[in-house]
Amino acid sequence: QVQLVESGGGLVQAGGSLRLSCAASGRTFSSYAMGWFRQAPGKEREFVAAISWRGGNTYYADSMKGRFTISRDNAKNTVYLQMNMLKPEDKAVYYCAARASYYAGSSRADEYDYWGQGNQVTVSS
Repeated sequence: QVQLVESGGGLVQAGGSLRLSCAASGRTFSSYAMGWFRQAPGKEREFVAAISWRGGNTYYADSMKGRFTISRDNAKNTVYLQMNMLKPEDKAVYYCAARASYYAGSSRADEYDYWGQGNQVTVSS
């Protein structure tokens, strides 16, 4: 069992930056691929980024490439999402997710086993 707790969301002006963190409980974090998803009001949950269990491979949705960076620190059981050049359309609840075990990251939400509670990101124009 893995518990995920996101932090770092909030309000930022367009063009600004935020860094989301997702802290995981448990001693098997390093074996999990991790992903970030988001859901805006009235829209379906969408893939943002993913990282393999070792951190050697990363994947991004096309609209996030060049602006967002996913990384992980297995010693701290934490995955990060650095978001730069934020746009009003990036406003959403952001979720981190864990995929067990030793898999690569995935853009499919149904391939993740554990989810955080979500963290609101608001971008003002």
